[in-house]
Amino acid sequence: MGSRKHLIASLDQRLKRMRIDYFDIFYSHRLDPETPFEETMGALEAAVRQGKALYVGISSYNSRRTRQAAAILRKLKTRCLIHQPSYSMLNRWIEEDKLLDTLEAEGMGVIVFSPLAQGLLTDKYLSVVPSDSRAALAHFFKPNFLTEENLAHVRRLDAPAKRRSRSLAQMAIAWVLRDKRVTSALIGASRPEQVADSVKAPTNREFLPEELAEIERDTVDAGVNLWAKSAEIV
Repeated sequence: MGSRKHLIASLDQRLKRMRIDYFDIFYSHRLDPETPFEETMGALEAAVRQGKALYVGISSYNSRRTRQAAAILRKLKTRCLIHQPSYSMLNRWIEEDKLLDTLEAEGMGVIVFSPLAQGLLTDKYLSVVPSDSRAALAHFFKPNFLTEENLAHVRRLDAPAKRRSRSLAQMAIAWVLRDKRVTSALIGASRPEQVADSVKAPTNREFLPEELAEIERDTVDAGVNLWAKSAEIV
């Protein structure tokens, strides 16, 4: 997946399919252990040199690999502009890995994805799990994600959200954006009303210490990191 042949072919196919001349950012979305790292970074540089992308980015790379990627691309005279890691109140691997510190040092922006923990941090799970919901149907949700214990922690997070006059989803998005090193968040909305709800989140990104402590009790301190030790930090 990270070979020069695959990346360039995939880029060409997408440009043709979308009927555009170039992408603003071309990503390496995941480390490929079977491809030399230099080859993957060289493919990103080639995309810029050939005019098929203006900038390059990486996604789901840990701190060590991020530093390596930035160093290789600097030698190739191509800047790595952005990193796209998964991050939410329930998925905190970038904190343990000190990825934000690394990205700040490297001068890279941060666009986090899945800030709503693939839908768990929304109002829809405050009573029952809808039979047609993403959590109930999607293959990447393991059965132990939806235990009553885990859902009870999620439901308790609704209390600080209500005190902030926000929905749980708005608070979850504001929480990932509270760090000034986070540039933006990808919400993955499937309906217009979800977009309308989410865009209100950035208007209130300041959290009181007691609010953060309450959130910690129902996430990290309670051991509810549902995505702990995922492939990103290998």
